Parts: sequence; C-alpha cells; structure tokens
Amino acid sequence: MGAIQEKILIVKLKGRDTDSFAKLYDLYVEKIYRFVYFKVSSVEEAEDITSETFLKAWNYLGKDDTEIRNLSSFLYQIARNLVIDFYRQRSLKETVSVDNEKYGLHELPDKNQNVIAHVSKNLASEQIQNYLARLKDEYKEVVILKHLEGYSTKEISDILGKKKGNVRVLLHRAIKAMSEIATEETKVTLLAQQKRQEKLNSPNA
Repeated sequence: MGAIQEKILIVKLKGRDTDSFAKLYDLYVEKIYRFVYFKVSSVEEAEDITSETFLKAWNYLGKDDTEIRNLSSFLYQIARNLVIDFYRQRSLKETVSVDNEKYGLHELPDKNQNVIAHVSKNLASEQIQNYLARLKDEYKEVVILKHLEGYSTKEISDILGKKKGNVRVLLHRAIKAMSEIATEETKVTLLAQQKRQEKLNSPNA
C-alpha cells in the first residue's frame, strides 16, 4: 500500500468507516495472526489475541485525539502489548495454581495448556517453529518481522520502538543463535543416525 493510500485509509478509519476497517482487516489479519502465533504457539490463543488486536484498533481509531502514522506499526504494537499481557496473566494463573495446590485446592487442567499447534505439516515449518521456540523473545520478534513477514529494518524499528542500529544488532544475534541451534540439532540427528546404523550392523541385531 502506498503512503498516500494509507493516509486516505487512516482518515476513513478515523471516520468509523466499516468498509475501510474490513480492508484493514483483510490486509493485516494473516500477518498479525502469524506474528502472534509464533510467540504464543497456540492456535486458539493466537486467534483470540488477533481478534482482540483488531477490536482494540477499532476502538482506538474512534478517539478524536488519535494520531496514527503507520498502520502496520500501530497494529503490531497493539498485538505485542496483548501478548505481553497474555504471558503476564498466565504467570499469575500459574502462581495461583501453585498456591491452590499448597492448600489442597485443585483445578481441572486446561486441555489446551502446553499444546503446540503447527502452522504447516512440512518439515521446514516445523524446524522454524522449533528454532523460534528456543530463541529469546526479542530475537524471536525480529526474526518473525524480518524473515517471515519481510519488513525492512526501518519498519521493524518503528514497530518495536527501537533504533535501526539496535534492530540490526538483534537480527545479527538472532540469526547467529538460530544457526547454533541448527548446528546442534544436525549433530544430534547425525549421531542418532549413526547409532541406529551401528545397531543394524551389530551381529546381535
């Protein structure tokens, strides 16, 4: 979307134009969902947070003093804050759960708890999911925005509220960390294959 088109869309959104909001949703829903999903690793939670992101955006756009310069940055910042709230609330729930167990009060387990859903069944996506899950949160964010969503360093700096130099450093460190994870897993895989081959070649096999 061009800069002029985006400005026109922002004006219409501030005027509470529902067709413009539908256009905004269509443009960004998959990107926001993917961003959230790779951070929470749960389809159900990602869907809820994505929906809440657009609901908050719609409510915020209705305020007279709202100033929005970039729609993608605006939406990603809302999504980031909701993910932070999600983990904060989950942490509180886990603390309450521990206290309840201490005093003999037990709750039924959430059937969705710790369930990792896969975006795709192919091996590449599973590997990406695995690598991202093992990264620090700040590394995870820049990798998703840069290499999965295709945003520029400038756009990422706007979304995250960081300087471009800091984003470049984070990207460098994130890729290095993923490379180390990939190397480690390759060694483990090769060792496992070697062990299986040795077992097959053993006279007692």
